[in-house]
Amino acid sequence: MMSTPLLPIAVFVLTIALLGWGYFRSRKFGKLGLLSWLQFVALMSPWLVYFGLFVSGVFINFTTLLFLLLGSAIAYVAISNQLRKVVAEERSAIEQKLKQDLASSGDRSNSANNSPDNLANSPPIAPIALAMSQDKMQLKMFKAVPAEDMKLMQGIFGIETYYVTETIPYQEGAIFKGNLRGEPDVVHARLTKSLSDRLGDKYNLFLVEGQDRKPVVIMLPSRVSTIDNNTIPQKVLIAVLIVANGYTALNLGALVAGVPVVQTPQEYFVGLPFALGIGAILGLRELAMRLMAKKYKVTMSLPFLLPSSQLGSFGAFSRISSPLPNRTALFDIAIAPALASGLLSLILLLVGLRLSAIGIGSIDIPSQIFQASVLAGTLAKIFLGEALHASFISIHPLVILGWLGSAITALNLMPAGQLDGGRIVQSIYGRRTTSWTTVLTLIFLVIATVINPLALYWGGIILILLRDLERPMLNEFSELDGDREALGVVALFWMLITLLPLTSGVAERLGIGSGGGLLP
Repeated sequence: MMSTPLLPIAVFVLTIALLGWGYFRSRKFGKLGLLSWLQFVALMSPWLVYFGLFVSGVFINFTTLLFLLLGSAIAYVAISNQLRKVVAEERSAIEQKLKQDLASSGDRSNSANNSPDNLANSPPIAPIALAMSQDKMQLKMFKAVPAEDMKLMQGIFGIETYYVTETIPYQEGAIFKGNLRGEPDVVHARLTKSLSDRLGDKYNLFLVEGQDRKPVVIMLPSRVSTIDNNTIPQKVLIAVLIVANGYTALNLGALVAGVPVVQTPQEYFVGLPFALGIGAILGLRELAMRLMAKKYKVTMSLPFLLPSSQLGSFGAFSRISSPLPNRTALFDIAIAPALASGLLSLILLLVGLRLSAIGIGSIDIPSQIFQASVLAGTLAKIFLGEALHASFISIHPLVILGWLGSAITALNLMPAGQLDGGRIVQSIYGRRTTSWTTVLTLIFLVIATVINPLALYWGGIILILLRDLERPMLNEFSELDGDREALGVVALFWMLITLLPLTSGVAERLGIGSGGGLLP
């Protein structure tokens, strides 16, 4: 009688078959093919290990699976970096050969007719301008762009940078479809400089991904944003949110200090130190983000605080109101507040646990609370040890402050829309992937509502205010370096272990709350 479920066996066998089939197909494409196959192996290996052990009768816990996924992501990033280097080398070799072919063609290219095939071998004389000279009436399509500006725009393109095949009117500017003839960073820099030399700062040049996933150049009039870009009603709303956030932080601080219901104004002062701690975490987040935005000369709106009676605050969100130069700028602006508040919160949590371990604890809480987070539960086990077996445990207020700060940071790191996590995913994987992760995050929050109603509130905030992705960057084809990609993966992993609870089996093995009656 077979006791092993058929589904894991089928998944395991199918995965092995796919890996073998992929290897034999990739060999004929040389080094590029093998590296692409290794990427597939890196993505599939955690599930291969998981189901392989399952078929063998070994069931690994969720925490171990998370570490397998983290290792898989790091390996994927490393292979991707190597793959980009190989692609860059082959592209450079192709471009060098193209230049040699152009040099050897000489007068034959100049005397050829203007058919599409021969035009590809012509000297860099702005091919779209050549087509426009044959049909000047086409300029009437671009009513929002002066004819002289359009001619100057067309003149920046060449066969060594971006070969234009089609020009389409778009809003107050134009879309130029064609073929990218070099590294995105280099081409964008050359085109931007050429446009600036001809038209100053009148237009912004965007290099983005088109619907067919090919590079597209878009030129739109510059919109110079100022720092004070909030309307009067928005400023009033910001002031109201600050007051509301202060109230929820003070109220929570009073509760932590042992005042469950505040009856007199003087009792709010009891929660002032805790409220100031939350304010320091939020202030550090804003400072880090705005310093990074200033570095890249990016304008941001004033922060909109999100009060919360459970956490004191959900944090704050700010709109990016000027064009981002590239993916690196978006990543740095997103990761800066996460690093600042995350490190501060982690330090507060560690110090609080250490003080609790040596007996400096003034708040009695059920030890089962530490089952609510993989991160907090694991750290509590390290510092408090056997004390977690008791039903109640005395902790220092810094434990709660550090834990709440970690939760605020982790919530903002969810991979959705204009949250820090959404911006990180967009900077690493692009807009299409971020759209999917936003939808999946919202679905996850709806499911999590069964466990914690707080998830529905947070999901509503994302859906109403933050679901949209960031506006197109000036250069969306620039790629992040390996260090930033790895840091982004670690940040998302940290978000998971902060928000996900310990399973009952893991909590029982760690001895967390075993005296509280929740575990059998």
